[in-house]
Amino acid sequence: MGKSLFIAEKPSVAQEFAKALKINGRKSDGYIESENAIVTWCVGHLVTMSYPDAYDQSLKRWSMDTLPFLPREFKYQVIDDVKKQFKTVKSLLNRADVDTIYVCTDSGREGEYIYRLVEQEAKVHGKQRRRVWIDSQTEDEIIRGVREAKDLSAYDNLAASAYLRAKEDYLMGINFSRVLTLKYGPAVASYLNEKRAVLSVGRVMTCVLGMVVRREREIRSFVKTPFYRVIGSFEVPGIDDMMISAEWKAVEGSKYFGIPALYKENGLKERKTAEELIGFLSKEPMEGILVGLEKKKETKNAPLLYNLAELQNDCSKMFKISPDETLKVVQELYEKKLVTYPRTDARVLSTAVAKEIYKNIGGLKNFQPLSQYAEEVLNSGTYKGIAKTRYINDKQITDHYAIVPTGQGFGALRSLGSLQMKVYEVIARRFLSIFYPPAVYQKFSLHMEKQGEHFFANYKVLAEEGYLKVAAVVSKKAGKDAVEEKKAKESEGEQEIDLSQGEKAKALLAMLAKLKKGQKLALKNLEIKEGETSPPKRYTSGSMILAMENAGQLIEDEDLRATIKGSGIGTSATRAEILKKLFNIQYLSLAKKTQVITPTLLGEMVFDVCRASMKQLLNPELTASWEKGLTYVAEGSITPDEYMEKLERFVALRTNSVKQANNQYMLRPYFDAAAQFYKK
Repeated sequence: MGKSLFIAEKPSVAQEFAKALKINGRKSDGYIESENAIVTWCVGHLVTMSYPDAYDQSLKRWSMDTLPFLPREFKYQVIDDVKKQFKTVKSLLNRADVDTIYVCTDSGREGEYIYRLVEQEAKVHGKQRRRVWIDSQTEDEIIRGVREAKDLSAYDNLAASAYLRAKEDYLMGINFSRVLTLKYGPAVASYLNEKRAVLSVGRVMTCVLGMVVRREREIRSFVKTPFYRVIGSFEVPGIDDMMISAEWKAVEGSKYFGIPALYKENGLKERKTAEELIGFLSKEPMEGILVGLEKKKETKNAPLLYNLAELQNDCSKMFKISPDETLKVVQELYEKKLVTYPRTDARVLSTAVAKEIYKNIGGLKNFQPLSQYAEEVLNSGTYKGIAKTRYINDKQITDHYAIVPTGQGFGALRSLGSLQMKVYEVIARRFLSIFYPPAVYQKFSLHMEKQGEHFFANYKVLAEEGYLKVAAVVSKKAGKDAVEEKKAKESEGEQEIDLSQGEKAKALLAMLAKLKKGQKLALKNLEIKEGETSPPKRYTSGSMILAMENAGQLIEDEDLRATIKGSGIGTSATRAEILKKLFNIQYLSLAKKTQVITPTLLGEMVFDVCRASMKQLLNPELTASWEKGLTYVAEGSITPDEYMEKLERFVALRTNSVKQANNQYMLRPYFDAAAQFYKK
């Protein structure tokens, strides 16, 4: 009987497989071998696509004559820095005594691609190959993954989509970067007083650049508009020092309804008009009638679990760290067996996981900050019905379920840094919160009328804490965001009563509960509150990740928006890296303290070049539709040949279009328009 060879993506993962599978053999250079099994590893990518000069030395020089570059057969090569490990892996894959290969690279498109390239270059034949697909690196999950490993051919469509994704990035990157550099590089370099300028573009990164530049230009062109709100303070009979603050609105029946002087329904464009309104309302009797009173309960369930994009967004807000830092931290937590696979788009769990969810919960009794809540959940038994809730949905899971604590790996807690500990706690709190009841709010909607004019007040009080008691993460920066959110709600006319603020808050709640429709309320004061319209907000690193995930919302075409729903641009595995590249090539700038993203002058110039030459690259429609196409290949809905034909046609058409253009001298006014915002 031959040996089994287990090949992992990284040395640390290989060690976990060796430990879980009890492969206690001798350690050699690049692998571990026992009597029956061998464990080896890649170090990330061992093989990559060859540069054009590997096809023909003349292609090393950038020239319009050699574009578009569309090879019939693609060439690959071993990466120089890892040739030694590739040689080791190749020899093991082809050893005569190895009859079964277990592919244990990361369970996703990129992990599939890493192994397939190695197998291709190592020219492996005649071996049984099985794919291990796991959601965490715990011992139980590794053993299950090996036991249930499918034949590698079951993942051929996924591998095809991985190859196509790489070919797409390669062809667009090489052809578009070369043709744009040759056509427009001299104009860009001249404007920046540089010797040369290389314009780097890509399928996803140029689209992201477009989103940031468009947002920045919207902010610049935004003109603030002042508006004036009229606020009335009403007193409840028999209750001193207790006022109801209500906002005037020009609803139907108001003499201001539909007039040009209105800004929305609750504001006036000129102070003078607001003053006239106050004058009109200041006639005796100074009282209003409570013509509308609605009391209702509102429940709010715990949010869905974390996928990578949601976690990156929250960590950006709470800890002011970039998406690639968040991914690095959660990857470390995954490798320490503390959380499940991080590169996931799903926000739900599978029915299989639901059956053993008590293990994940029980393990959290070992995590001191949340041990009390884990104990509560187990004692209450709420986890037993979780399979019937919205948090469990097999149809919403493609490769992996949401990021949750494994309930294991606590021996590694002592080795965690403070940031790792915080991110772990955020994940664990979100997980435990789904086993708690919803938060319950008591809401009061009041409608007062005086002289045909109408005032409205909305109050909200948290009656039952529910999941909020476990979900809350203590963070100064998160606290600032909460304060801003509260202010925004108040500006929209909703006043939140916090019962923890003492007797006055409780008295206000008691007063609201006693109000009756038809009651007369004394109007004690009328005042004008000045406001102004706000420009769009700049993207932060976290909100950009979410915007990339939800890029379909930016698409006007309804059919296309529906087609790419859930696809977005980039993938959970690549979005952070794409942003990082845009910062590194200095097209975008990141403010570390706030995580706010702004374009650079060079980035705006590249945007203008693309807009003048191949504006499709700047649009989420194109980028997201390509991503959806890759999903169709992975699902087997379309063939790789069909996809490749469409890709080559697009690359050739766009490249030739730029070659024939003669508009590089028309870009100067656009460069000037952007440059004025970068003068020191």
